[in-house]
Amino acid sequence: MIVDIELDGTGRRVALRRSGNGWVAAIDGREVEVSVVKAGGGWSMLVGTASYDVSFDPAPDGVLIVHVNGVAVPLTVIEPGSPKPTAKAARRAAHSQRDGETGTGQWMIVAPMAGRIVRVLVKPEEAVAARQPLVVVEAMKMENELRAPHAGTVAEVRVAEGASVEANTVLVVLR
Repeated sequence: MIVDIELDGTGRRVALRRSGNGWVAAIDGREVEVSVVKAGGGWSMLVGTASYDVSFDPAPDGVLIVHVNGVAVPLTVIEPGSPKPTAKAARRAAHSQRDGETGTGQWMIVAPMAGRIVRVLVKPEEAVAARQPLVVVEAMKMENELRAPHAGTVAEVRVAEGASVEANTVLVVLR
């Protein structure tokens, strides 16, 4: 199966084929083994030796919001024979996922699944680097470190250590 996608304005062709109980995904000629199992309200994905918690939410204009370890990523799957969604539509969907209706370009870091907040590693107005750990969530007896998708400033911390959270609960807002 071949799927065309657009991620951050860059088109990619992903070739998938079954391999035993898993899949082999080829992206730009690079192949990786992928194993996927249903976990709670989402999926647990093993890509090579890296593990990811993944869930999906539809968004307007053909964009799909993929939550990867709590970080929302807008992704467009281009259906064969259909017109390609515009970059403007993808940006609009990404902003709506980031910040609701305000259009301020903030990013919401969300819980990938129901769990308990183990540690909050940042505070409001703190500057953070890309990939810096923000919050540690325990879910299914595993600790998940949620990281900043880009450099920025913490606008809000909406949880406290020890709190129980549901899947897709906003934990931290970055700007």
